[in-house]
Amino acid sequence: MASEPPGARRARPSARDARQKARAARPAGPAYITRAIPPYELLSEEGLLAVEAHADLLLEEIGLEIRGDPEAIALWRAAGATILDDTRVHVPRGLARAIVRDSAPREFTQHARNPARSVPIGGAHTVFAPAYGSPFVSDLDRGRRYGTLEDFHNFIKLAYVSPWLHHSGGTVCEPVDVPVSRRHLDMVYAHMRYSDRAFMGSVTTAARAADSIELCRILFGAEFVDQNCVILGNVNVNSPLVLDGEASRVIRTYAAANQAPVCVPFILGGAMGPVTTAGGLAQCFAEATFCVALGQLERRGSPAILGNFLSSMSLRSGAPTFGTPEPALAYFAIGQLARRLGVPLRCGGNLCSSKVPDAQAGVESANSMWPAILAGANFVLHSAGWLEAGLTMSYEKFVMDVDQCGGFHTLCRGMALDENAFALEAFREIGPGHHYLGSAHTMANYETAFHDYALADNNSFEQWSADGSQDQLTRANRRWKAQLQSYEAPPLDVAIDEALGEYVERRRRSLGDELG
Repeated sequence: MASEPPGARRARPSARDARQKARAARPAGPAYITRAIPPYELLSEEGLLAVEAHADLLLEEIGLEIRGDPEAIALWRAAGATILDDTRVHVPRGLARAIVRDSAPREFTQHARNPARSVPIGGAHTVFAPAYGSPFVSDLDRGRRYGTLEDFHNFIKLAYVSPWLHHSGGTVCEPVDVPVSRRHLDMVYAHMRYSDRAFMGSVTTAARAADSIELCRILFGAEFVDQNCVILGNVNVNSPLVLDGEASRVIRTYAAANQAPVCVPFILGGAMGPVTTAGGLAQCFAEATFCVALGQLERRGSPAILGNFLSSMSLRSGAPTFGTPEPALAYFAIGQLARRLGVPLRCGGNLCSSKVPDAQAGVESANSMWPAILAGANFVLHSAGWLEAGLTMSYEKFVMDVDQCGGFHTLCRGMALDENAFALEAFREIGPGHHYLGSAHTMANYETAFHDYALADNNSFEQWSADGSQDQLTRANRRWKAQLQSYEAPPLDVAIDEALGEYVERRRRSLGDELG
């Protein structure tokens, strides 16, 4: 375990420290969020029809290329699409939406090996998952470096003990010390071994997606997997308007097994899409709907999530930017479109361009997370840990983001309007001109009345100074270390664990060892 940063003073233990340590010991939070607040409706009926019409025009007139997957081309041809040059799929107006609307489930459950941690995807539910895909990791002690399998294990453990996350995620960081040919085996097994939450599988090749699903058949049973969703696969479109054959096969592999592809266009406005928000929105909806429909052509009724990654960019440097208002508007609109289509929605979470967990990271992350919540996102990827436009997974930002996720749980519950909430007895007890600090109502509600951000310091300057004058970054450094120390692996049936290990070892021997 890394040591504390030089010069840090150890804070004196307190009752609050003890409570936080107890909360860190196990995932005590809710398994998911059921929102009582309505999503924000940005577009009128006229506006929604305009976006749908332009998305249809893109698919019909421009078309979408599928490169290197003739089976997918054949599925679209049989569905009524026109194929040009053996790769360009021109979809008749409204066909992709009709396929999704008539076949994809509006809501489904992703089962976890601990049934109490299974999550409903869709409807009024929101599920928070960690950040995904970073090749680098960072912490206050060792700085920025390539991720390792040990880091991967650490983030799974941190997600497991975090009370405000609901999902173990997928490639929480790239373990570059493991050969790329078999890295997926170690990652999927780690999710199964070190957490009992729902998780994501490999998407880099169809064969690795198939390995992920086969491991699930060992963990859950083949018949259960065929009838229930137990794994998600996050698949990116090669925007603009190209679906790589490997990505196409991954979508079909998950769908054929009745598992859920998360179909995500990756659009940086001005690079992989137009600079205008409406143009990028229409492109995103067209690409995502096309991919969800492909999964339905492979297996009708299989679960799927319509995703989006709509980001602005600096037109001076070409770098992606986050927390800007234009993607927020697109989030609101894509939420309406997904609900209208009848398919669950994936949005990004605590996104930022900052290289360290500083004020820029906090502002950009907040301005990215709020729109996802208000858009009614059902699956929020990148909820914790994201730095440097996704290149880095930060230990400190992970726990800082989780802390913010806790507040959204309270927000999404909405406002209570029962007898206790109106506090009439407190008014009768206190009367005019007196404080409520010692009232019976306050004493009965003080522990739950307001959300308590675990990493915030609300003490006086003198108290803060006496406790070591620690900023939030230092407190976050202490917290993730304490959480890892408190981690205890959830029980896993010995016979199942042995069967998983045997499969992983057999596949390792059959694969090469090239690092990459």
